[in-house]
Amino acid sequence: MSWQAIRRLRERSATRVLRCQTGVSATEFALLAPVLILMLVGSLDMTQMVYANAMLRGAVEQAARDSSLEAGDTEAADKMVADTLRPILPGVLIISSRASYYDFGDIGRPEKWEDRDLNGTCNDGEPYTDENSSGTWEADIGAVGNGGAGDVVIYTVRAQYEPTFRVPFVDELLGGRVLSAASVRKNQPFARQTEYGGRAGTC
Repeated sequence: MSWQAIRRLRERSATRVLRCQTGVSATEFALLAPVLILMLVGSLDMTQMVYANAMLRGAVEQAARDSSLEAGDTEAADKMVADTLRPILPGVLIISSRASYYDFGDIGRPEKWEDRDLNGTCNDGEPYTDENSSGTWEADIGAVGNGGAGDVVIYTVRAQYEPTFRVPFVDELLGGRVLSAASVRKNQPFARQTEYGGRAGTC
């Protein structure tokens, strides 16, 4: 075989190798599949979170309205919120709380006290007025519970759950998911509103 023939044979072999596409699709799929699957699972996880958050906010608003009535049942309202979320978030843990105030302007206000050392807190035997009748000075005057007629109530719900669609690496960093919603409602004036207490105490 001449040198020219050997050269032509090598060129033909190289051309066949370059034109061969066998296994390319499988290789491309192997490279792209993990990314596509990660994006799909992440989209499903985000969709579940957004939908559950919307349902939670709607349920909390409804529960707050129902609880503000004279015949309001807070246990039934809490159950309604839980029943709304459980089909969407299997195994969800619902934690709810209520704080009541005499008026909107009292939200976040501390009980009255004589701040002798001007440090912004009641301590060292400083006198205070136990307005919410808790027996101790409170930095937030809100009383625990649904309050009474005419009271302003902040209803807060936290929903803790494990995602149905687990995103690799992300779940290890973030752990479980937590959603929260709150609603402020003024109870109906079905009776005379109870004013704050005036008993004196010391810190």
